[in-house]
Amino acid sequence: MLENFNEIKVESSVDKLIKQIKELITTGQLTPGDRLPAERKLAERLGISRSNVRDAIQKLEFYGILKTLPQSGTVVAGIGITALEGLITDVLKLEKSDFTSLVETRVILETSAAHFAAERRTKDDLAEIKKTLKAYELKVKQGEPAIEEDLLFHLKIAEASKNVVLKSLMLIITPDIIKNFTQYKVCDDETEYKAFHEHQLVLKHITDKYSQGAAEVMRKHLRDVIDFSRSTVF
Repeated sequence: MLENFNEIKVESSVDKLIKQIKELITTGQLTPGDRLPAERKLAERLGISRSNVRDAIQKLEFYGILKTLPQSGTVVAGIGITALEGLITDVLKLEKSDFTSLVETRVILETSAAHFAAERRTKDDLAEIKKTLKAYELKVKQGEPAIEEDLLFHLKIAEASKNVVLKSLMLIITPDIIKNFTQYKVCDDETEYKAFHEHQLVLKHITDKYSQGAAEVMRKHLRDVIDFSRSTVF
């Protein structure tokens, strides 16, 4: 009998706003090129925080559903309604049970990013990667969570890969990975020190332009997270 019941899921404010935007698009009240109200006005109207509005807009931007134009604000992208509907549905499908899929996708993207970064990085790229690694080290030594600094290090490697599509795909999954890492306490002091030393080795291979080594170390670096995602019941 129990299997006849479905899990009751409480929607977040972010998902509710995404659904409202979808409804406005599918009913023709929002069309490609239309500008959304300012963050502050949307937050006041909906009775939610500006950070919730920002998260929803960023998620839809990552999928190409919305785009922010200089001096014009946030507008609906100029693609067909059917495509927009499908994309928004995909945005809302990322749930807790998809954590393993997110991590597996991250591994594919990250190993490629490390490989290409080792081949294509510039001196400026190396400086940016080193800066994020220093910020990560500082947090670890202070005994504070360094999840965001960790992922920023990886995003800077993606930038150094000079593959804008790869970087965009990483930006799509990053917010959900941060949320799951925080909720399920993936990192502790021991794993963060281990991760720091692995980061150093990845950076060394990128600096030395050793693409195969950078990819291999990155894959090894993410092994613990893969194992965690597959062994945990969400």
